[in-house]
Amino acid sequence: MLFNSPIFLFGFFPATAILCFLIRAWMGREAALGFLVLASLFFYGWWNPIYLPLLIALAVFNFVLARFILAERVKPGRGWATALVAFGVTVDLGALAYFKYTDFLIRTANDVAGSDIPLQHIVLPLAISFFTFQKIAYLVDAGRGQVVKHSFLEYCFFVMFFPQLIAGPIVHHHEIFTQTKNARGFAFDRMNVAIGLTIFFIGLFKKVMLADNLAPLASSVFADAGAGHDITFLRAWEGMLAYTFQLYFDFSGYSDMAIGASRVFGIKLPLNFHSPYQATSIVDFWRRWHMTLSRFLRDYLYIALGGNRRGKARRYLNLFLTMAIGGLWHGAAWTFVFWGVMHGTMLIINHGWRAVWTTPINKWWSHGIARTITFLAVALAWVFFRAPSLDAALAIYKGLVAVTPSISAHDLGVDLLWAVFWMSVVWFWPNTQQWMAMVRPAFNYSRADRHKDPLLVPLDDNPRWRRAIFWRPAAPYAAVVGIGAAAAILSLQRVSEFLYFQF
Repeated sequence: MLFNSPIFLFGFFPATAILCFLIRAWMGREAALGFLVLASLFFYGWWNPIYLPLLIALAVFNFVLARFILAERVKPGRGWATALVAFGVTVDLGALAYFKYTDFLIRTANDVAGSDIPLQHIVLPLAISFFTFQKIAYLVDAGRGQVVKHSFLEYCFFVMFFPQLIAGPIVHHHEIFTQTKNARGFAFDRMNVAIGLTIFFIGLFKKVMLADNLAPLASSVFADAGAGHDITFLRAWEGMLAYTFQLYFDFSGYSDMAIGASRVFGIKLPLNFHSPYQATSIVDFWRRWHMTLSRFLRDYLYIALGGNRRGKARRYLNLFLTMAIGGLWHGAAWTFVFWGVMHGTMLIINHGWRAVWTTPINKWWSHGIARTITFLAVALAWVFFRAPSLDAALAIYKGLVAVTPSISAHDLGVDLLWAVFWMSVVWFWPNTQQWMAMVRPAFNYSRADRHKDPLLVPLDDNPRWRRAIFWRPAAPYAAVVGIGAAAAILSLQRVSEFLYFQF
């Protein structure tokens, strides 16, 4: 069931919200929590109920194992806690590897060894990449003694809550357990509903009106490259930039819709997306793009590998390995590995450059140069991310530098204006959490964070602009959001998946 499908918009979502509020009023918080778990299982099973037992079995396995880990770690020498954590992580990764990487490994072995091992054609269970990482973090933190007391029902809600189940954010257990215990949890609240629906409809507009309208251009260019056609200079740049902006609005839209849907029930999810194309370096980009994945890779992979504690050479190797593995997490193909390798290499260059160039980037022109270079580096890497094969990616890269005298000045001018328009949107328009900072839209974004996070255009320096621009529960803002939502809903002739659903 997709967030942008009529069955979700007009059926599941409103029905779930109404029933949750009624159950909460009549039967209490625990009953509402249990209902949301059941509703989330229905939501997951709508896609393919055959994988519901896998979702439930892994949840039960990790919960029970965490109980044993917590009991063992208080014994002298931590008992069997470390071994149990390793066992649990191995089982979780083993399930992920079987479903996601079996055919990739067989195909690679066939290519290298010239063998003819038949592919298994295993259907990837929806969301397994995301809920596997959540469970791994939970087990590791149980081994560290960092998991607060919680019930099995609270745990099921943490790993199954439908707004974040399919494509993130990769929620940390403490972010959920601190909210499920709230005495007012899951009760109807007008402000939560207003804030949640506002964020949700902003995300729907981004997905339907922006991302989906950029998709045909990107798909056409990459399909031609995959079919072996030569890609001309302008088409290569059009395809690369169209996908760069399509992915931006698609993922940003999904992240908003997940946060908004959750907020309707009074649950604040963490930010996953914070204007990443405004980044002034690759390091800054990964603080803004897929923020919860970056957090997981840093806390549970990079640091586990040694982080920066064993010298510069080891630090750079750890960065490289972390990003290569992060690339493989996104998809079982060498294109994703190369994408991760590109980002690992860029992070190494970024850290090395910082060690040499100590002059701060604090002028408008230096910010502009840094932001442009970072954007182009990210866009170039997206070619591997999107391309159906390595050959297709190379065809796009070849086209990017295939300058010929036959290029029309008119076509070049139109493409430049098109690129400038989209760049102005992602660079200068306030993002959702900035626009709604007065009401703390996400778990880790409040009005105080907004003051530390200045806009590129200083609209909020003027009290009149601040009152006019930034959201508050009033009719003019509801009208603007309502018009955007109506436009998006009326444009739902074809329901398209979110790009991150394939991971």
